[in-house]
Amino acid sequence: MSDATDPDGYDAVFWDIGGVLLDLESVGRAHAAFVDWLCDRYDLETDREEAVEAWRAAVGQHFREREGTAFRSAREGYAKGVAAVVGEQVPESAWKPAFDERVRGAIEPVPGAVEAVERLAATDYHVGVVSDVDDCEGKRILETFGIRDRFDSITTSEAVGRTKPDPAIFETALEKAEIDPERALMVGDRYDHDVAGADAAGMDGVAFGAEDGPAVAYRIDSPLEVLEILGVDDE
Repeated sequence: MSDATDPDGYDAVFWDIGGVLLDLESVGRAHAAFVDWLCDRYDLETDREEAVEAWRAAVGQHFREREGTAFRSAREGYAKGVAAVVGEQVPESAWKPAFDERVRGAIEPVPGAVEAVERLAATDYHVGVVSDVDDCEGKRILETFGIRDRFDSITTSEAVGRTKPDPAIFETALEKAEIDPERALMVGDRYDHDVAGADAAGMDGVAFGAEDGPAVAYRIDSPLEVLEILGVDDE
């Protein structure tokens, strides 16, 4: 970690979800389990690995078609993934419950993330989320980990209509917290979106797995190291 700013100068810490609170490998396992369900449900003879690749390609293409920082719903991307695997459009009501069930059963938090959030929630710091997720999906993930009510604010790209690094999403989060940007930390796993985006908004960026760059105020190897930055002890 680098000592960019006196920890006494911070009043808030904002967390990304995917890759910071949510282990992304567990998401991949959840999606693979759902594709298995699709193959069984629709009696598909497609090779399972090829089916997973078709899912990933369709969902990935959905997000690549986004214009600038305009929000695109993951739910719509998943519908395209279902169509790519099954070979035709399928009503959301026919697949979404099974998708949600497998996600809930497979996703896992990043080690140390839940403890870090819970310990921060017991302090006077504003604890928030700034994440490029569908609003309901993001909140459902936090509920699955038992920390939904630990956050003072949750700001999602769906609610704002823009994704990181658009200043609007950071500005909205700061407005909710009633915090000046220089008194806030943003913990993220992507340099351009999370760290540089936060820096451009006047916040200090905390890189967790993100690339190095001039916008990195702190680098951590565990979410628990945020407690060290803020001077939160074990009591």
